[in-house]
Parts: sequence; C-alpha cells; structure tokens
Amino acid sequence: MAQLVKLQDYISRYQIDLARYPTQFVRLKKNQWERIKRQWELGEDISEWQHVDNEAEAEAYEEKERFSFIKKLFAGRQKEATEDVEEVEISNELVSDEDIIPEEETTLTFEPKIVYAPQSIHELKRMFIDQFFHFQMKWASSTLREKSYVDPRFMRDSLLRMLLQTLPDNYLLFYYPILQIRKAPIELDVVLMSPTECICITVLEAENQAVYVGGSDRFWIKKVGTKDSKVLNPTINLGRMESVLSQLFKQEDIDMPIRKVVLSRNGYFDYPGSPFGVRFVDRRNYHEWIEHLRKVSSPMKHMQIRAAQTILNTVQTTSFNRDIWQQAPQPTED
Repeated sequence: MAQLVKLQDYISRYQIDLARYPTQFVRLKKNQWERIKRQWELGEDISEWQHVDNEAEAEAYEEKERFSFIKKLFAGRQKEATEDVEEVEISNELVSDEDIIPEEETTLTFEPKIVYAPQSIHELKRMFIDQFFHFQMKWASSTLREKSYVDPRFMRDSLLRMLLQTLPDNYLLFYYPILQIRKAPIELDVVLMSPTECICITVLEAENQAVYVGGSDRFWIKKVGTKDSKVLNPTINLGRMESVLSQLFKQEDIDMPIRKVVLSRNGYFDYPGSPFGVRFVDRRNYHEWIEHLRKVSSPMKHMQIRAAQTILNTVQTTSFNRDIWQQAPQPTED
C-alpha cells in the first residue's frame, strides 16, 4: 500500500520524522497481516478483530456465530498458495542496519474486525486492506500530541483509496496538499513520489463516459451525450504544480524528474497531438498505466525522501492538541 504522507492541510506524523515512519508503517502492516494470515490458515478464531469504525455491528455478530462453524472446515485443510499484502522492502538507504530505532509510542493500534468468514486468502487479504485503509487515514492525520479533523468525503474517495491500495509501499502520496509559498497558501493536486520520479496528477472525473476535447486554449470542451460544457484546461494547473515543485527542488539541490499526468478513469481524452511532457491517462490506458506503476520494485531512495521532505517543509497544517480533550473532565460512575 502506498503511504499517505500528507492529506490537504492535516497534521502528518511524516512531518516529524520522515526517516522513521515509512519503515514503521511497513513493519506494522506486515506484522499484522502475517499474524492474521497465520491465524486464518490454522483455523483459529479471528473474530475478535477490532475495527476503527462501529459499522455493521449486528451483521458482525451474526457472522461471528457462523464463523465458529465455518472455521472448523478450514482447520486441517491443505494451505492455499498464499500471497503477501506487500513484498516491497524499505531501502536501508533510509535507516542503517546498525541503527536500532525504538518504536515510538503511538495513540493508534490496528486490529481489524471480522465481519464475515473469508473463504479464501484473497478474501482475507481484501478485508484486511479495506480496513487498513481506515486505519491509514487516521495514521495520516494525527500524531502523538495532535490530530486533525478528517472530512468524511475522503473516506469515500475512490481515487484516494485506489492509489493507496493499488500501489506498493515505496510510493509516497501527497493528496491535494496545501503549501505555504511566500506566506501565500497554494493547493496542489495529487503528487505521487516514486523512488525515481515525482508524478504530478490532475484529475478530470466529473461524469462517466465524458469526452474531454483538448487544445492549447484556456478552456476545454467536455462532451456528455449531446451536452457540451467548458472545463479549465488541466495542463495549466499541471504547469503550475511543476513550477512550484521545480523551484523547491532546485533550492535544495534535489535531482528528481517531474512527470505530468492528466487522469480520467471514467472518461476519454480527445487531444489532437500531445502537449510536450504531459501524459493523458483515460479509460483506454488506465489499467496499463497503473500496472506500470505497480511494477516499480525499486526500494525507497534517499533522493526520494529528500524530495518528499522538501515538500513537507513548506506545507500548511491545521490541527488541534489532544491534551484539550484529554484534560476534559470525565463523567464519574457510581
């Protein structure tokens, strides 16, 4: 799973120590997955998983009852060919093997919750990843002392979920981060940091089957059925993102190529020719593009971390101190 380094202007633990948290994130996820997978393979009762939400409590209880019967069928069966949630390792360029990094106290623990009896390793993996997404949202919007309010729309954001769940651990994601450049807030779109390049993504996904007719003008034509409307040329925003990041990288002597992508998972682009340095990804080549990103097996690089840190050094943050809530009087029990 890609790592959500910064979400809008929410507090991020990666701002505190970018060398520590990528490794801690991968270790936490890997340990939990191996434990759950081992319990499932042995037919042990994993119905005591804890979920970050309290949804479907009634259904969970019924499934728990059924699971006690179904799990007996799993015990003693020949193990299926298994697969790990993630195989990408974090490079020792970030942390020397001789360094022992103590685990920082955290206010978060991840214990998934069983809501139905997975009948294959693939179902178990899907359940684990879906619930880890909820944990990851909290991981990316809180620290030991501070937290930010997360807009519920991000929990339903299919693009955010897709990027995090599809791409491997060696990707760092900035999702619509807000930077402070010369005391002025600048909101970027999606910035995806791979071990070897920085990918700026502008998204056009208003309606299904929409056709975006592009050109060099300030506005493009969006065609949905027989209806035409104007949308702002997305390459303008991409150019602005590239300019901002290029200046930041140059100031810190960071050698990281910047790629530009216009993305529409549910629409099509009709662009005569192709603007220099911009790749159009629509329904026709979306899966090919994602698969290419997934195959980047290189471990995380020192230059990648430096580039991400440079962006984090300029971000805007809105959060509140946990102590305000912790010091509030608690109701007493008789």
